[in-house]
Formats: sequence, structure tokens, C-alpha cells
Amino acid sequence: MLFEAKRCGVCFSPPSIVLIYENTETNKVRKRVIPVRNFSQYSDYNLAAERLKNHPRHKDYLQGVSQSQLERLHIILRDHLRGISLERSLASLQVDPEEDLNKLDDDVLARKKSHMDELFERNRTHREDPDFVYDLEVDFGKAADEKCSWDEESDDGF
Repeated sequence: MLFEAKRCGVCFSPPSIVLIYENTETNKVRKRVIPVRNFSQYSDYNLAAERLKNHPRHKDYLQGVSQSQLERLHIILRDHLRGISLERSLASLQVDPEEDLNKLDDDVLARKKSHMDELFERNRTHREDPDFVYDLEVDFGKAADEKCSWDEESDDGF
């Protein structure tokens, strides 16, 4: 690989992806601004990210950038075009363990699920890993038993 991606970001005006990369032959760090053309608030971020990653002009530079990261950057761009603030857009990409996922719309739920899948794959241990243990048993300690009113009623015959 001739180019190694260091950082990737987004610029709102004009809508573009900003890539900081290092040329492995010369060891020089450079910045490349990739314009996102024909992208509106109604565009499909999956398709736009895939098109950008496979574009012949940018393909060599974006090899080190994952498809999911490009999708997240396109989501942020699309949310900006819809008038959603950056903080709210970034919050929709994060998973809050206390949040009720049943109350979310399909688009936000798909984002959260893809983020959870990515976190799972990142934290998962494979058989080839040096710290892999087969049939690992973990004792989580005794949790405090909470008493419920229906527990007291069902003790009669059992």
C-alpha cells in the first residue's frame, strides 16, 4: 500500500471528506480533500460511501479507511444537510446502554445496531489470539436479589 491513512474527517462547506495520509515511500504527511458530489439530505449513505471508496481517483488513498467509517462520515454530512447539529448527529452514532431501542425509528436503530456489531467484532477474541481460552468460566459475584410483589404471592405451593 503506497498511502497509509492517518486521520479521516468531514468538512461541511463544501461537503467533503478530509483525509490525512502518509506517503509510505517519501514518509511525507499530506492532506487530501475529497469532494462529496451529488449528495443530498435524501441520499443513501451506504451507496455514497461505497461509490467514494471504489472511485478510481480516490481508491488508492481510501484503502486504509474502513467502509463503516466512510458510512459514518456520510451520515454526519447527511444530518448536517438535514439541519441536525453535529452533537446530536454524533450522539445518534453512540450506543447508550440505558436507551430504549424499541422507541427508535428504523434509520437510527440500524445505525446503533451496526455500531454494536462493530464493537462486538472489535472486542471478540478469536481462536488464533494468544490470550484465547476455550470454555472460559467467569464468576460475576452474587447480585443482590430484588424482591418483587409477585414473588411473595407465589410462595404458597412451591
